[in-house]
Amino acid sequence: MTPPESPSEVADLVGQAVVLDLRSSYVCLGTLERIDPLFFVMVDADLHDFRDSSASREVYVYDSKRLGIRRNRARVLVRRDEVVAVARFADILAS
Repeated sequence: MTPPESPSEVADLVGQAVVLDLRSSYVCLGTLERIDPLFFVMVDADLHDFRDSSASREVYVYDSKRLGIRRNRARVLVRRDEVVAVARFADILAS
């Protein structure tokens, strides 16, 4: 089954730095290059696995806001069906 088209609120985020919270133990921070029927295409991205970290998701994202996105991928495809939340990086509040 093909996922529905992107709502305009999400499509408006293309070209901006975003945070993708995933269903799994991953989070992806970076620039949303485009959205296709199956993937969010991210560039200059930090794909972080919390199994490799003692930080919680919230602390990691707050630290990234304070220190900047720690890029470890030039480009990454993130399955749309794995994403539970999308937020503009600029909207992350400092703790």
